[in-house]
Amino acid sequence: MRDFESSTLWRISAFQRQRDAHGPLPFSRGEGPSLLSTTLLADLRRLELDPAAGDALEVVAACVRHREAALVCLECPPWVWPLTLFPQQQLYHAPRDLPEMQPPPRLAVLRVLGVERPGIRTPGHWLQERGAPGAGRYRPIEPLLWRLAMEGPRRRPLSEIGGRAAYRLAAGALETLPEAGGALRMVISRLKQETAALKSIAVWPGMSLERASRLLNALYLVGALRVSRSHPAARDEPLPRWWQP
Repeated sequence: MRDFESSTLWRISAFQRQRDAHGPLPFSRGEGPSLLSTTLLADLRRLELDPAAGDALEVVAACVRHREAALVCLECPPWVWPLTLFPQQQLYHAPRDLPEMQPPPRLAVLRVLGVERPGIRTPGHWLQERGAPGAGRYRPIEPLLWRLAMEGPRRRPLSEIGGRAAYRLAAGALETLPEAGGALRMVISRLKQETAALKSIAVWPGMSLERASRLLNALYLVGALRVSRSHPAARDEPLPRWWQP
């Protein structure tokens, strides 16, 4: 696969051979700046020092927080999934979307292989021409962010929202959220009415510490979460037994 036109994904072994032979990430470059911004790079370097280096959700969250387009190469055995994020346009691009991948991807084992400037132009450029190559592979970013948070490897709150905090649903967010049923929908509705710490949310009906953490991450990534450090309900983030710092 020379660029993003093909629907064929790289196998991990082929990706590693190409990267060793030709540079950091084996994809053709588009026009525009060749480097990520210094602020995003600083965040990514900080994440590299984390014991959970390669955390896919933290890397995606950093791109979304800085509203910066980036190519994130994810190891999703047996494939490498090149994911291009366009946070400002609320879109992402991929040669094949998650539901199309066979065998079905195990998002819990996602790992970041590298991050760089996109190898394709912004979606506005492609979509100006009717039938432009790759136009159909731009998709809304919110369902992707939600699924990565709920099914990906991250089991704790993102560093941006963790620590001593209390949480509440952002105003007007309930009607625009991705589909969530059962206990999740009840918790989301409850967070519309009250502010609560993670420790409290984790014991609500149908919840656990991991499930509450995942939900808070998902709400944060789609811009539907208010985080307060000074609210009377704020409490320190509880550490689960399985967490090893």
